[in-house]
Order: sequence, then C-alpha cells, then structure tokens
Amino acid sequence: MAATRATLTDSLSFCLAQLTAAAGEGLAGGKDPAINETPLGRALLALRTRHIKAAGGIERFRARDGLRPLLALLRRAAADPAPSHAGPGSAPLSVASAASAGPSPSPSPPSSVSLSTSSPPVRLRKTLDLALSILANCCTEGACRAEVRRLGGILPLVTILQCVKTDSIQNRTARALGNLAVEPESCGEIHSAGAVPLLVESLTACQDSQCLQSVVRALRNLADSPQHRLALAQQGAVRPLAELLAAAPDPALTSALVRALLELSRGCSRACAEQLSLGGGLGPLVSLASHPKRMALGLVPLLAGQLCDNTGEEEEEGREAASWDFPEERTPERAEAGSFRSLRSWLISEGYAVGPGDVSPDWSPEHFPLPEPADSISNTPGKTSLRTPCTLHTLGYSPTAAAATAAEEPWGREGPALLLLSRFSQAPDPSGALVTGPALCGLLAYVTGAPGPPSPRALRILARLTCNPACLEAFVRSYGAALLRAWLVLGVAPDDWPAPRPRPVCRNQHRELGEMLLQNLTVQAESPFGVGALTHLLLSGSSEDRVACALTLPFICRKPSLWRRLLLDQGGLRLLLTALTRPAPHPLFLFFAADSLFCLQGLVSPVMSPAFPPETPVELDPPSPCLYEPLLGPAPVPAPDLYFLLDSGLQLPAQRAASATASPFFRALLSGSFAEAKMDLVPLRGLSPSAAWPVLHHLHGCRGCGAALGPVPAPGQPLLGSDAEEALEAAARFLLPGLEEELEEAVGRIHLGAEGAPESVVEVFRLGRPRLAALCARWTLGPGQCPRKRALALVGLVEAAGEEAGPLTEALLAVVMGIESRDKGPSLDG
Repeated sequence: MAATRATLTDSLSFCLAQLTAAAGEGLAGGKDPAINETPLGRALLALRTRHIKAAGGIERFRARDGLRPLLALLRRAAADPAPSHAGPGSAPLSVASAASAGPSPSPSPPSSVSLSTSSPPVRLRKTLDLALSILANCCTEGACRAEVRRLGGILPLVTILQCVKTDSIQNRTARALGNLAVEPESCGEIHSAGAVPLLVESLTACQDSQCLQSVVRALRNLADSPQHRLALAQQGAVRPLAELLAAAPDPALTSALVRALLELSRGCSRACAEQLSLGGGLGPLVSLASHPKRMALGLVPLLAGQLCDNTGEEEEEGREAASWDFPEERTPERAEAGSFRSLRSWLISEGYAVGPGDVSPDWSPEHFPLPEPADSISNTPGKTSLRTPCTLHTLGYSPTAAAATAAEEPWGREGPALLLLSRFSQAPDPSGALVTGPALCGLLAYVTGAPGPPSPRALRILARLTCNPACLEAFVRSYGAALLRAWLVLGVAPDDWPAPRPRPVCRNQHRELGEMLLQNLTVQAESPFGVGALTHLLLSGSSEDRVACALTLPFICRKPSLWRRLLLDQGGLRLLLTALTRPAPHPLFLFFAADSLFCLQGLVSPVMSPAFPPETPVELDPPSPCLYEPLLGPAPVPAPDLYFLLDSGLQLPAQRAASATASPFFRALLSGSFAEAKMDLVPLRGLSPSAAWPVLHHLHGCRGCGAALGPVPAPGQPLLGSDAEEALEAAARFLLPGLEEELEEAVGRIHLGAEGAPESVVEVFRLGRPRLAALCARWTLGPGQCPRKRALALVGLVEAAGEEAGPLTEALLAVVMGIESRDKGPSLDG
C-alpha cells in the first residue's frame, strides 16, 4: 500500500491550534475554499478519529490542555452569540441556529443564546457532533472527568441538551453526561444544573434507539444515592422508563431500561412505585424475570473476556457495546455479579466443582478436571455436519472416556471458559447469549491469537453456532457473518481498523475456518427457514435490522433467485447505500459495507474486467498527431488569423474558422453579432495559461495529443483549486463536452492508477463531477484493490460526500450493477 500522505491534521499541535482559535471566534471560523470545509471541522474530525483513539491519545490531549478550548467551544455554542468579527465567508453559529434545524425546535432557548439562523445548520450540527463525541470519549478517563468538573464543563452540556433537539446531538450530550456521572462528584453537579427534566423530556421526544439508550444510561448513572434516586422519582423519571419498557422496544433498549429501573427502584420510594405501576412496567418486568436466558446473559461476557484477556468487562447497551464512548461504570452489584467469585459460586451450584478450592483465580487446569460430556454437532437433515480433529462425544460418558477426552483436549488457562461456553452453545437457542459482538470477538480473538494451536472446543463452538438455524438472525443483526469474514478470511480484526496493528499474518487455517463457517451460514440462509427469516428481516425488521440484513446477504447467499429478489428487486442494495452516510451502527460498518459491495459486484458480474488496463506509463502511450502545434512555430502554417488574449497578457494564436466550428459558444462569439466577431485579439477572461492550453488544442481538432495531461497535477497533489479544475470549468463554460471527457480521463489516469492511494480517490471525488464520481466508485470496488484500501477509500468518499450523498450512492449503485461504463463515466479500458 502506498504510504499515507502527511497532512496538517496529522499534527496534534495544529488541531489544538484550530480548536483554540475557534473557541475565541465561534463555531464557524473561516471557510477554506480549496476544500469546501472549515479548518475547525477537519481538526475536530482528526482529533476524534485519529488522535483521541490512538494509544494514550486521551492522556496526551488532556496533558496538552485540550479540554480547555474544547469546553470553551461548547460553552460558546451554548451561551454566546457569534462575534461580529468572524472571517469572510463565515456566519454566526450558535446552539439556537442548530435548534431551528433540528426535528423539533427548542421550546424556549435562553435569552442569551444567539437566534441567528443564517449559518448552514448541517455544518453546525456536524461540528457539535464532533466536539461532543470528543468530550464523551475523553470522559471515559477519570483524570479527564475531574478536569471537566474543574473547568465547569457540565453546565454547557445541560444548556446544549436544552436547546438542540436533534437526535445525534442529544445522543452525544447524554453520553457525555452519563460518562461524567460515573463518579459521585459529578452526579450532584449534574442534578443541580437541571439536567434531569431535560433527560426525561428526551425520553418522550426522541425516537432513535441509540439516543434513547444514552439518555437511559445517563439517568441510571445519576441514581447513585438514595437522595438522587428520590430526586429522579420526584421529577418523573420512572414513569417514561416504564412506558418505554411496556412498548416492547428492541433488545438493546430493553436491557438499558431494565438496568435503569433496577437502579432507580433501589429502596423504592412511594413515588417510584406509583410511577412504575402507572407506566405499565410491572408486567414486562415479571415477564423478563421468568425469561429462560436469565444462567447465560450475565456469564457469557465474562467468559468471552477471559478468552481475550479482558476479564471483568460486561456487554454494554446492545450495539453500543463496542462504541468506545463508555467508561467502566460503578454499579453497586456489578463487582459481585461480574466477578470471579460469582462464577465460582455458579460452578459449585451446578456441580462442576466441589468446593471453592477447586477453582483458583488462575484457572489452574489441575483444579478443573471435568471433561465436556456433550460436545457434538447435530447431523439432522438440513444442517451441515462439521467434525474437527478431536473425537466427538455422546451425552453419556464413562470415567475412561473422560480420561481420554482430557488427554485429547488442550486444557490451558482458557479451558474452563471454553467448557462453559460450549455448554451454552448446546442450548436450543443460544443466539441471545453467544451470537453477540463481545462473545464472538472473544472467541475469534482466542482462535486467531492463541500462542499455540487453539482448543478444538473453540472451533466446535463456532461451528455449532453457525449450524444452528436459531442463530441465523442473530448473526445477521449483530454483523456476526461480516465479522467472521473480516477477521478470519481477510485478516482484519476490529483492533486492526483503521490503522493496522502488528500481528502474525493470517494463516491459511484461519481463512479455511472462516470460509467453512460462512458456508455453514449459507446452508442455513438458503434453507426454507432461512429464506423466510431473511425476507422478514429485510422487509419487516427495524431500520437497523434491514441494513444489517442487506449488508450480510452477499456473504451468506449464493442463490441468484434469493439475493436478486432481496437486494435488487426489493431495494436491499439501495437501503445499504443510503445507510453509508448515517451514524455507523458498528465500528467496522464501512469496512463491512465496502467488502459487501465488492462481493455483491462479484455475484452480479462473475467475470469482472479490471478497473483499469494493464499498467502502462502515460508518457509511453502513443499520442495522436497534434494539429495545433503548427500554429506556434516561427513560420506558422497556416498563418493564424486570430489571437486569444489571456488575463496574464499571453496571446495565443488561433484559426477563426476552426475555433468557430468547435462549439456553439465560439460560433456565436466569433461569427455572430458580437463585437468579438470583428476583433483580431479576443480576450478570454478568467483563464490561466495552463488551463487554456488544452482548450486551444481542442478548438483546433486535437484529440488525444496529450495536451489534456498538462494541467493535471501529479498524484498526491490537491485537485481542488488546481489548473485541472479550472480547465474542466472552462470546458463546461465553452460548451466543449468532448474536452470535458478528455480532461476527466486524464485526471483518472494520473490519480486513479492501480497503485493509487485512497486519498487520491477522495481528491478526485471532491471535484464533484458525475463521471469522475463513477470512476472513483469503480476504483474503490475494483477487483485489484486490497480490502483495507477499498474500505479506506469508501470512508473517504463518505466523508467527502457529507449530506450530499446522492452522487456517491448512484455511482456505487451503477458500479455494482455493472452499468457505470455505459451510463456514468468514461471507459479507461481502451
């Protein structure tokens, strides 16, 4: 892969300088016309995606005093009108202007908030989103939480919560408040600032599940003491939680609601009990208390954590479990419920251990001798039978068989965890406990990262889950199938994205395992049950489930009648493309999406031609004869009868007749009723010599003489503001469509070669031309790209597209469907 080109935003000092400047000038700042973005926006994006997420990044950001300007920026957005000395092209931006752009306006913004709405609301929302996301991430660290309290950062968050009713802003703000509320010192300040009524209001006004989960979590963390629980009940926080639970929300939100009601009902007050009853929450709670999966949901995350040396972590609210925005929280029972002590008690109660001394905290194998009695895979019709090198056992076993099993199975530190996970996987429907992001990540981390050969039991667990029809929908909803392909087949784990981490090269057995597991899922997906389940998910599921189903289908479905009906006829592909610019439901979503589109393109067009012809240096291509050069010599033949005068004073010779026939523009200019028709020196305004060069060649009949390559900068150089962009604009202004195509082809050949970088793809796309957008999509999904470059290019294209995602969506759709060369862009195959 080509080395990544260094940019200003690679420097933490540059990003902090932009943040500090914006804290004094307001959110708008000066707009950089060369890239159509604000320097502040680029700095915030780099801080969130690069600097903060790097190892030790939060600590460095705090040590460099980054929290002070970040909070000043949010405080300015929450309370101050934009300054009158904003730079050219800027406009006053404030929280109130964002409130006017949200789905519902703030009921009564504070009088001190600027009511100006002249600024583009999209840019303001993006800036607030980035700033709040950075703050929420920083507040996962205790020292940052203390610094935020010291700098008075809680009140601006409460004000933003009051004024901006956009779901994404509410989500980030509630997440930051929830992270701060992890510590008792912050809870009192948040209560005193009046955050509780605003959070309660969000419970009834917000429709987005992820936003609701963040609000519910913030309320749960604010219930840290009897006094605060009473205050929450008195301010009406319990009833809307109960009403949401009674509305049968998605599983992730249900889990968040139950945990919040658990905290708020400790030492239950009369007000709490009344609200819980009036909200209709008692019935759902009784139903959930009798749920058959009550032995596994708390234990599986602990066991999965053991497999990747991540003891003690629990699954957070549904899909936000991998969000990285949540710190380790304090809950009175959490240390006991998720501890080794509770696991040891469970082992004793189930008969897996005789006494506490049988299970040591070091997971000593000699203290855990019991073999696995029923570690087999069903051979019922319709299921794939998988047998690993280890002998499979029946339900009954004898001491002799137990001894043989102990000799066969590797029994290291992970042995007890794998034994229990294997027992769970043999349940009729283990999907809710085991087919989740944390559990799958634990198993895959162990399989690919074990110092020696992994235990066959781990392979059997994965095989058993992928062969169980009851787990199919869970693999789709949790992006489990995409994770199996990325981690095992492509060798990209969540920790390897976006920056790769040094790890052993993906071994062949990992690839073979991944392909085998995906084949198991394919058998389930193409069965009558699987067809019905996938159809239901895509047509009747929640918006998140529909996107997950559309993304997963190319990985697990090879039957043309099925994937064509779901993805093409019933709109699954367009649904996936539309979701690219929305908040990512999974940390690897765009990587998964790029891989899914690539696989779908292979299904649509099994024999794909390369995106570009074999590598041939541009300068070795045989050029066509140049028809303009004879006019430039000391004795031009024929003699020019016209000169074009550029702004620089340069005079370029031309033939009036040839120029007049080249386009309607020059025909009207040179042979019509305009004054230029009688002038021998005709001015061409707003055109540099480099941009004018291909125009003059084209006017005199040159096609493919190489003149179009002149204004195109070298790879790695910006295209916006370059002579190439000026030449393209001139070709459009002078009504020369043939020249536009030739210039676009030149840009593609120089910047989108087989050795091009994802950054070059983004530069080409920023020119905003449909043909080039199609060419960028074709490069991104081309068969010659490695998965990581493909995904990085898609990430850049999505960021460059912003809210105007239509051209990118249409370009990707055309490439996947194999129609881009005919309808969307120039062909570079000839």
